[in-house]
Amino acid sequence: MILSLRTTRSRECIEITDKVRDAVRKSGVRRGLCHVMALHATAAIVINENADPNVGLDLLDALEKMAPAGAGWRHDRVDSNAHAHIQAAVLGPQETVQVENGDLLLGTWQCILLVDLDGPRTRRVSVQVIPVGEPDPR
Repeated sequence: MILSLRTTRSRECIEITDKVRDAVRKSGVRRGLCHVMALHATAAIVINENADPNVGLDLLDALEKMAPAGAGWRHDRVDSNAHAHIQAAVLGPQETVQVENGDLLLGTWQCILLVDLDGPRTRRVSVQVIPVGEPDPR
């Protein structure tokens, strides 16, 4: 399944847990793995807290300090977004979450976030649910 999400800012964290959870339910898989991947080089998928949205803002601030925009990156000569590529590479494009009893196995404060580092734009996220230890439905 491909999720399509429209971001509204140049940098933001968007919680997508419910959309991923819905994909798991629709898959019918009771036990397995859910692989979530941003289909972009300037976006990432992370698991973190979103009960306090300041966690996402702190993450964005830390990334900006680590790889700031306009720092003379070579790729900026192409399209001025080298910092977004570097930040996305540090976070990574994907996460895998266990599926138990037909639902995502996440801790109390954990959620799945799409981190857009070069928006606003439409972002695509792939969600694949893989059964583990279940009989082949064929």
